[in-house]
Amino acid sequence: MQTVLFHSTVFGPIHSRRLGVSLGINLLPDDGKICSFDCIYCEAGFNAQGPGTTGFPSMQRLQADLRAKLSEMKEAGSALDVITFSGNGEPTLHPQFPQAVDIVIAVRDEFYPEAKISVLTNSTQIDRPEIAVALRKADNAILKLDSAVTSTMRLIDRPNSPDFTSERVIGYLENFGEKAIVQTMLLRGECDGHTVDNTTPEEVDALIDAVSRIKPREVMLYTIDRPTPLKTLSKVSVDDLERVARKLRDKGFNVATAG
Repeated sequence: MQTVLFHSTVFGPIHSRRLGVSLGINLLPDDGKICSFDCIYCEAGFNAQGPGTTGFPSMQRLQADLRAKLSEMKEAGSALDVITFSGNGEPTLHPQFPQAVDIVIAVRDEFYPEAKISVLTNSTQIDRPEIAVALRKADNAILKLDSAVTSTMRLIDRPNSPDFTSERVIGYLENFGEKAIVQTMLLRGECDGHTVDNTTPEEVDALIDAVSRIKPREVMLYTIDRPTPLKTLSKVSVDDLERVARKLRDKGFNVATAG
């Protein structure tokens, strides 16, 4: 099984295709994965590997580790564009996620006030008021919508909840409006005997309809860049990424691509 886990609460910095020089925040265990999705393309592997043994990091550990890393980077004169919540699963599942956002903002302000704070989330928790409030505090609330068609979304993202639908998450995303950055992974392949392709005309039309409802600040279209746990997947070409992007731009939306 493919697993690329982050073995610390603060990791990097790394160069992100979408965000620049990014310091990562992992609010999940450092020896396992906890997620409300089980995406077929996840670089951290499938949920079957288990949650590990270390549990969620404490807020004290988060604050100490982040302060130590930012102090070290500042002393070295290192650049930093963004601090990004990502890691070994879904960051909003940490029971103290709102407090974590407040801590990261405070420590960021102390060392790199010009750096942005981003959260990569699969959108499964954004109907919870406390999560929505915390996400709105971030500079970049990057909210997943891999397909506006429920059957395709369930094939790609494999949500834990049998009731989770694209229609429901689109409604949640509408509440964020211009605060939202909608992120969509475009891919093709096969899973459990089913064809996977969220770039078909029907899929693209549904995505355009969803984005027209949400009216986000930006749409991020990207494709596979690292090994995936399911080996029958393939990345989408730059030309195909741009084809989808053009359709959205023609509707007046700000679209970024990463091939």
